[in-house]
Amino acid sequence: MLGSAETSDSLLTELRQLLVDGFGDDFPEEDWEHTTGGWRVVAFDGDEPVSHAAVVPRTIQVARRAFDAGYVEGVATRPGRQRAGLGSLVMSEATRLVQDRHDLGVLSTGLHDFYERFGWQRWQGAAFVRDGDRLVRTEDEDDAIMVLRCGPSRDIDLTGPISCDRRSGDDW
Repeated sequence: MLGSAETSDSLLTELRQLLVDGFGDDFPEEDWEHTTGGWRVVAFDGDEPVSHAAVVPRTIQVARRAFDAGYVEGVATRPGRQRAGLGSLVMSEATRLVQDRHDLGVLSTGLHDFYERFGWQRWQGAAFVRDGDRLVRTEDEDDAIMVLRCGPSRDIDLTGPISCDRRSGDDW
């Protein structure tokens, strides 16, 4: 586990390339920026990073209640090394990190089955983005959002509204 401030420039360059390769070149600069400011969980083979997950702090509101959330970003494994348990290894550690340091875990994905193995649950309510004082509906994210209820969020209703702050690139 590496804090953003503890990661060397050369390792950051390698991790950026791992994510570009892992997402098949569908990983724009804004998505890379979303992985910064928190913790990185990285699996290495020798000195080579082969799998990555980031947990970054975000404020997520469920109904009208704000939570200090650990938002999972940039989960990828180097092509050629996929399906060997490396993604599970980093995601297991990222899940523990969320449980230890945050009130709620949140991520957006199309691969629900992968995350459900670690206790993540599909959000069943409506999704919104907070833009100043205004809530903007993000219907296209309704089926993508997953949460990890822990600590103070353990009993939240999965059918209520959920919202995040607007950011560049993908809001969720």
